[in-house]
Parts: sequence; C-alpha cells; structure tokens
Amino acid sequence: MHATDIKSQIGYTGELPPSQFNMARYCLKASAAKWPDKTALIVVSDAHAPLDEAEVWTYAALDDTVRRVAAGLLAEGFVAGERIMIRMPNTSDYALLFFGAIAAGLVPLPSSSQLTDTEATFLLGDSDASAVAIAGGMALDAKHARLIDEAMVARLKAHAPLADYADTRADDPAFLVYTSGTSGRPKGVLHAQRSAWGRRPMYQDWYGISASDTVLHAGAFNWTYTLGVGLTDPWANGATTVLYNGEKDVQVWPVLLERTGATLFAAVPTLYRQILKYCDLTKHDLSKLRHGLTAGEAMSATLLDHWRDATGKELYEALGMSECSTYISTPPGTEIRVGSPGKPQSGRCVVVLPVDDGETPLPVGEVGLLAVHRSDPGLMLGYWRRPEEDAEVFRGDWFIGGDLASFDADGYLWYHGRADDVMNAMGYRVSPQEVEAVLAQHPTVAEVAVTEVRVREDVSVIAAFIVLKEGAHGDVPSLQNFAEKNLAAYKTPREYVFVETLPRTPNGKVKRRALHKA
Repeated sequence: MHATDIKSQIGYTGELPPSQFNMARYCLKASAAKWPDKTALIVVSDAHAPLDEAEVWTYAALDDTVRRVAAGLLAEGFVAGERIMIRMPNTSDYALLFFGAIAAGLVPLPSSSQLTDTEATFLLGDSDASAVAIAGGMALDAKHARLIDEAMVARLKAHAPLADYADTRADDPAFLVYTSGTSGRPKGVLHAQRSAWGRRPMYQDWYGISASDTVLHAGAFNWTYTLGVGLTDPWANGATTVLYNGEKDVQVWPVLLERTGATLFAAVPTLYRQILKYCDLTKHDLSKLRHGLTAGEAMSATLLDHWRDATGKELYEALGMSECSTYISTPPGTEIRVGSPGKPQSGRCVVVLPVDDGETPLPVGEVGLLAVHRSDPGLMLGYWRRPEEDAEVFRGDWFIGGDLASFDADGYLWYHGRADDVMNAMGYRVSPQEVEAVLAQHPTVAEVAVTEVRVREDVSVIAAFIVLKEGAHGDVPSLQNFAEKNLAAYKTPREYVFVETLPRTPNGKVKRRALHKA
C-alpha cells in the first residue's frame, strides 16, 4: 500500500504472526522436520578447494546444535532477556550462537569483527551485555561481562539439546543491532521475535525464493542485510545458504557462484562493480544463477547494463533500513526502473509524509519523508534505552526513518536521499542523489558522491567527488557543461574533486560526512 491507494485500509494488511512466536524455531524447526538430511549451510574457507572439503550442515544437525547451544547457555546461568554480544568472524559458530541465544530467549548482539577495541567496548557497555562471545586474537575490555571463548562454545555445542525452542511471544525481544546515531554515537535497534515473520513479504516480492534455491551472500553477519537475506530467509524457506569466510578477494565470487551452483547472489552494488571490473565472467559457468539481489546503496543504470551484458541476468534492488529491513523492492520478472528500488512489498503500508509535520500522506510526485506504519511486524521494538530518539522517529502511527522519497503514478518509489544529507544551495533544498544520478551518466565517471562543502564561514557550495573510469582524464569543463545541461543552475556542483576511492562504511555505503577528507 502506498500513497496512490492510501484511501483503503491504513496499516499492515499481510498475515500477522501468531502471538507465541520464536524466530529461531520459525527458521529451523519446520525445515528440519521436512528436510532433515537436506543441506542448510555450506561454509567455505577456500573457494578453490574441492567443495567436499567445505563445512556442511544439514537441517537436522543445525536444528539440533542450535538447541544444544540454547540449553548450554541456560545451563551456564543466563536468563531470558540478557544480551550476549558476538564479536567473531563469519563462521558457523557465529550463526549457531546467534540463533542459539534466540532459541533460549536471550538477546544476541551481532557485531563486526572489524570494530576497533574502543568501538566494541562501547557496544558492550551501552548494551549492558552480560557476556561476549569472542574469537581468538580479538581483544576487548570486558570487565563486567563474561567471556564466551572457543572452549565454552565447544562445550555449548556438546550440551544435551533443549526439547523445544523458548516459548517466546511475538513482541518479545529477539536481537539487538547497532546503527549510526544522529548524535554520532551508535544506537541499538531492538528487534522483536516477529521480525523474522515480518520478512515474509520479501520472499516473492524481492527474491522469488523457494526450497530449491542456493543463496550466496557476500556480507558480514553484523549487518541485518546478511543476517536476513543470508541466513534467516533461506532457512525459513528450506533453501541452502553458502557462507564464505576466507581471504578477501573479489575473484572468489564468480568461483563460488559456479562451484556451489548458487541460484541467488546478494551483495552491495560496489561489489558487483568490482566483480565486473576485475573478473572475467566468461570463464565461469553462471547458468544456475537466476538473478542477483542488491541493497545498501542505489544501483546505477551503468551497473545494471554491464551486469546484463556480462551475465545475461538481472539485478533486483531493494530499499531498507536497520529498523525495518527491506520493505521496498522490485520483484523478479517485473519492470526494473533504474533509479527506483521498486514498490512497497505486499501487505506493507508505506507512504510519504510532509517533511515538517502532519500524518496525511502526500500525493503522487511530491517529495516528503518516507514512513512505514507501526503495525508492520518487521518494524523494530524501539531504540535501546533511547526514548528520546524513539519520540523523534514516530509521528502518530508512522515510523519515519529520515529518508526523503516520492511515489510515481505506477507506485514506484523514488529515493531523494537522507533528510540530514539534503543540501541547501541558494536557499533551495537539493538531494545529493539527484545530482549524483546525473553525473553518473557522464562517460568518464565510474563513481560519484555529492555533498555540501563549506568554503567560507558563511558560504557552502555543492561539491562532486568523482572516481574516474580507467584511462579517463579529469575534465572539469566537460563535467560542468554536462551538469548545466541536465540540472537546474542551483543544483550544479561548484567544485569537482577527483579521488581514487569514495569513503565507505564496512557495508559499502558512502560516508558523505567524510567526503571532504577524501
């Protein structure tokens, strides 16, 4: 549901989860009963080694071990609701601890192994976690938390299993993830058990997933994109998921696609660009791949065209956020409108509200704040111990995450950037994404990011930071002329900066506030 049909029922219209619901049970129990010997997880450490040397988990083994970990945690004295931080690389133990904690009614906090000790210590303290699972070689100031080391993990996996998963309610806490805070401090996003059920609209409205699929995800477990698309959804559908935890090398991805027979591949656009640039895809059999999935940043027309030319496959985009995962997407087999991530998924109630105030959705074509109805089961419970920030993001029955957007007459959503990224040029509000979309079409531009740069104490201008295509030369007059032909005068950049790379987060998103340091 979106602004074009908002006069119909307001609120989530899909099937709601049962009142008693456990996320881990939902993902594993039914699949283990139906396909006990089917491969649920393949962990690959060496993409070039024989696949039979990889770590393989069946659904029966996965279900059994998750319940063993759950029982072991409870036997160690942990109680329902306690937070357990996970600070480990992408391994099966990471997944087992995450789902095992949920199976016990505990609340795991997945974190990145790339965090500095200071960053990780902040998360541990802010979450008030009672324990941290830590891999060898990773330091952490955990004075007030128990350490779950490799020996304890082995002990947990060997414990007698729980007879069944914790009988949690749909609205009970399931896991806690951290995202960037408006104050510069990371803030915890607390998700309910029902969050896994809230992902159901994307099964067909983004993936087209079934039990016959093999899903390869290129992300890390601390990101909801990976936890959801790489683990939660494949297992809830009886599919096979492939995890790679070897050395970082862009060359491994086409090798893994071919050797595992992956039918779905999920990554950020940046990785797809790297694959196209550094890999010879003609040397790999990608016939089993149905299509690619992309999220985390906007997909360009150039990327889609090059991927189609190189593979004969499509890329289907989605828009989401840590607080609600993906809720806008393009379903397989439908029209891809480059520049739009798609339409609201079935059952979801998504509208555009006025920037300043009000709960009346804006009409087609008008830009405002993207809002999701609070009845959506995929929506977070709230920010961890940040009631003041909860108050800022809820307007009546609507959750407003800070994204600017508009709908067209066909229901496609057009993203206009973050409200806090919007530039003020000559008194006009300018979306950086709008300027970037134009400059990205220039024949010399490989990547571009735009932001507002202060040139004097009281003067700011729009600046474009550009990564050139291989062999291209920086030609500012050509870029200026191109921008002037395709943008209003107040939207055209006043400065052009040529850089080797754009500053990005570990998940591939451009760090606009760091552009002036690029």
